[in-house]
Amino acid sequence: MEIVSLVLLVLIIGCLFNAIFVVKQQTTAVVERFGKFVKTASPGINIKIPFVERISGRLSMRIRQLDVPVETKTEDNVFVKVSISVQFYVLDKKEFEAFYKLDNTEQQITSYVFDVVRARVPKLTLDDLFVKKDDIADAVKDELTEIMGQFGYGIVKALVTDLDPDAKVKAAMNEINEAQRLRVAATEKGEAEKILIVKEAEAQATSNALRGKGIADERKAIIDGLKNSIDDFQKSISGTGPMEVMNLVLLTQYFDSLKSIAQSNNSSSIFIPHSPGALTDFSTQMRDALLQAGQVPEKQATQLKKNEDSNTNN
Repeated sequence: MEIVSLVLLVLIIGCLFNAIFVVKQQTTAVVERFGKFVKTASPGINIKIPFVERISGRLSMRIRQLDVPVETKTEDNVFVKVSISVQFYVLDKKEFEAFYKLDNTEQQITSYVFDVVRARVPKLTLDDLFVKKDDIADAVKDELTEIMGQFGYGIVKALVTDLDPDAKVKAAMNEINEAQRLRVAATEKGEAEKILIVKEAEAQATSNALRGKGIADERKAIIDGLKNSIDDFQKSISGTGPMEVMNLVLLTQYFDSLKSIAQSNNSSSIFIPHSPGALTDFSTQMRDALLQAGQVPEKQATQLKKNEDSNTNN
């Protein structure tokens, strides 16, 4: 009797352990009875009929992600690798379809992703593919949502995570971009140099105009000073002719010039005519300049000429 009781106790304990099972959070257990679907067990402690019902499998209710690399070519015959990430989950109340209708869910999703990507990417150029990658992702999501919903799966999001053309194509694209940027830089540099040249020419023209005006003003001031000196000298010393006064002023200016040259630190050797006739030449040139500038009346200039000729003959 004790042995029978012990056996019965062991069987009871075994049945209890076989009848009670635990399902983890975010997981659903599929229960079968003699191979036929009976129910799904939610998270927590659950009970099944010992030795009659069994747990056929468990489904994760979490959102899962499947990365699908697809190699295809664009409209301009560039081979490119497109990486698609699909986020999917088991729909509520459709655990039966998700568990029994598909033998390999990830393989099925991969097949549909390949179909959509290889149908759309060849219609786009490589540049358009980078711009319209979101359109590719939306097309993948719409296609999978419609198809996978029949099998108990929902699609959260489809993402184009990477576009990887051939290495030679990327190098060529970089060279094209570099050439374009260098061309723009050369154009901007040329415009800058042009502006500098124009501004420098304008500055030089302004400088020359101001320098010419300064020289003209300087010459006018010299002529005015000589005129005043001659007038004052004639008023101070009676009987002095214009020619004598002019020669005296020129002689003074001549020696002042020699003094200035001698006092200059950066002066070089200068050969100056120092013959007696040099002052006569200076006088003639100065008289002509005064006459041309209108600083000496024509009658007075004629008299100066006569006096000069007279002195020369004597």
